[in-house]
Amino acid sequence: MKIVQQTIALLLLIGTSFSVLAQVSSKESIRLTQLAKRVTIIRDQWGIAHVYGTTDADAVFGMLFAQCEDDFKRVEMNYIEKLGRLSEIKGSATLYNDLETRLLIDVAEAKSDYQKAAPWLKKLLNSYADGINYYLYKNPNVKPLLLTHFEPWFPLLWTDGSIGAISTADITTQELKDFYGKPEDKIAFVAQEKDMQTGSNGFALAPHKTASGNAILYINPHTTFYFRPEIQISSEEGLQAYGAVTWGQFFIYQGFNENCGWMHTSCNVDVADTYIEKIVRQKEKLFYKYENKLLPVKEKQITLQYLENGRIIPKTFTTYFTHHGPIMAKRDNQWISLKSNNRSMNSLIQSWERTKSKNFVEYQKAMDWKANTSNNTVYADNKGNIAYWHGNFVPKRDPKLNWAQPVDGSIAATEWKGLHPVKETVHLFNPKNGWLQNCNSTPFSVSGNESPKEENYPPYMAPDGESYRGINAVRVLSTGEKYTLDKIIETGYNNQLPFFEELIPAVVNQFEKSIQNGETKYSSLSEAIQVLSTWDLRSNENSIGLTLANELGFKLDPLLRKTYIDQGELDQVENTRKFIQHLNPEQVLPQLQEVITELTSKFGTWKMSWGELNRFQRLSGDIDNRFDDAAPSLPISYTSVLWGALPAFKSAYQNNTKKRYGFSGNSFVCAVEFGPKVKAKSLLAGGNSGNPSSKHFNDQAERYQKAQFKEVLFYKEDVEKNSVRNYHPGEYNSRHFKY
Repeated sequence: MKIVQQTIALLLLIGTSFSVLAQVSSKESIRLTQLAKRVTIIRDQWGIAHVYGTTDADAVFGMLFAQCEDDFKRVEMNYIEKLGRLSEIKGSATLYNDLETRLLIDVAEAKSDYQKAAPWLKKLLNSYADGINYYLYKNPNVKPLLLTHFEPWFPLLWTDGSIGAISTADITTQELKDFYGKPEDKIAFVAQEKDMQTGSNGFALAPHKTASGNAILYINPHTTFYFRPEIQISSEEGLQAYGAVTWGQFFIYQGFNENCGWMHTSCNVDVADTYIEKIVRQKEKLFYKYENKLLPVKEKQITLQYLENGRIIPKTFTTYFTHHGPIMAKRDNQWISLKSNNRSMNSLIQSWERTKSKNFVEYQKAMDWKANTSNNTVYADNKGNIAYWHGNFVPKRDPKLNWAQPVDGSIAATEWKGLHPVKETVHLFNPKNGWLQNCNSTPFSVSGNESPKEENYPPYMAPDGESYRGINAVRVLSTGEKYTLDKIIETGYNNQLPFFEELIPAVVNQFEKSIQNGETKYSSLSEAIQVLSTWDLRSNENSIGLTLANELGFKLDPLLRKTYIDQGELDQVENTRKFIQHLNPEQVLPQLQEVITELTSKFGTWKMSWGELNRFQRLSGDIDNRFDDAAPSLPISYTSVLWGALPAFKSAYQNNTKKRYGFSGNSFVCAVEFGPKVKAKSLLAGGNSGNPSSKHFNDQAERYQKAQFKEVLFYKEDVEKNSVRNYHPGEYNSRHFKY
């Protein structure tokens, strides 16, 4: 019996390999092998792939092949998610996440766009698929979780490289489940984290602010670690771009070419709206009221599959649509639809065109696609221009309405009236003071006193509020002069914490008041209060004050940590100052006692330095990180951006850990100077490879800890001088070489 089982297992294993190999015919393998010969990949000493192709399409082929070498599982997972097929590998826990994706990202539309694509774009799409499929063909030992063949229309499902590319207004997955599920339905979903600390910093400096007289760009996305690798792509058709690429995409999302650079920061520009639909049932059919007419509700059957006890179980949903979009929720017994723009071919075109922009005029033409739905842009170039755009895709709407709330879907007055031209959106070019910043905060402080004025724009165009990180950026950039690459990096790692600059004196004051009033229940806090009162209010590896302040901050009113706001809401700074203004001892001192108790319970003392508690650790290449107090880790001095820190390190207590471990924040960081020749320095969390056996899995970890950047190799002669491996895709497979 044991021999039979082993034979069956072996056949299944062989079958898996053949199923992948079978996706590439003999004729196809010859074509792909010839294509691979037109592509060269040079790996430098950090394992970064520098990809050279004859054509742009050749470069895309090599780029995707190299990405798969570095971390195929992340490439695959991104498309499993965008296809709405997570449940086929994760089970029913993600079923309603898949339903949300399928309601908002239409596979049929992506396929149709592929057929309509211009010849140049179709070549890139074909090369995207060819690169991944050739990798699977050449590496049969790699076992995909689900996708054994990649289609050229896949990139049209995910046309924006942002980590938060799907917009649902304020509709939650719980509301979606409540609407389409049944009360007895035990199927769950993975809730999106509310008020995530994600975001980014982007700085641009004009020539008169720099030591060299060249413009400088600082690129500092804050994402989950390992969300993007570092790569370069070049062709003989004018492509030469370097930066961070989101796994499985074929354009540099945040980066630069020899002429200009671009940094994206997340924003809260209103790009998706909810509508109250007035539903009428007649003769067992559903209609909705619109302009005194009854229009039929469109029904669409969506069948999903989920894994359960080793079997794939189908589940069909009857979903509903009006002309606004899918019905996503029910509130106060009213159906709520969502109008959004979560994928478009124009967005993919824009993403590619900005990669090849040769100057400010060409970059502005790329912006004129008005297709970027989730990001701001900070820009600099070799002619000394610096620029900022707040959002890009901005529908025209009635400014008298609060579009953060559901609007009446039965009248034409609430329809979008086209898109605002880019010149009407919030933007700023070449401010006199010579600097620009955005830290996911209001555009009305993007350049200090030179910033755009709020009264000149409708509220839905920039509902974003101020944050302590924005305050910090304005403060440091306002006073800086003669910037170099090293100095802008030093600025980007400024360790002042303006949130605590305001909060901690108020906490100390409340303690002193309680003592003066003869109260004794908080007297045990005297030593901790002394530590806080003498703390320099900066993030530091050896700081006990930061440990106390950080733990206290997460126990206070959640409004103090809300950095993304909607129209009409108070921002983080306003909420914090209001909290401090009305503060009493009971709002902070019991919470500080709780911090002392918890730390003492875990470690036998509350006097823990921040670096002892706050750690960086990378143990495996799994997408879901695991952490272990007993395994090696590094102390990190950076902290949460919620407190106004510019460098981001989001850490938390993980399952079965006493210490905090980072999982999000500074990921790819790069400083670029645009002179006669481009100069740049960069840093990546951990390393460029997702393979734990690769020397490039964790070779940048200590540099990350110390903010020690590496020199970017941009020009081919420099790349060749530092070449560790020079090869054509497929010349050897991942079993024989660890990148």
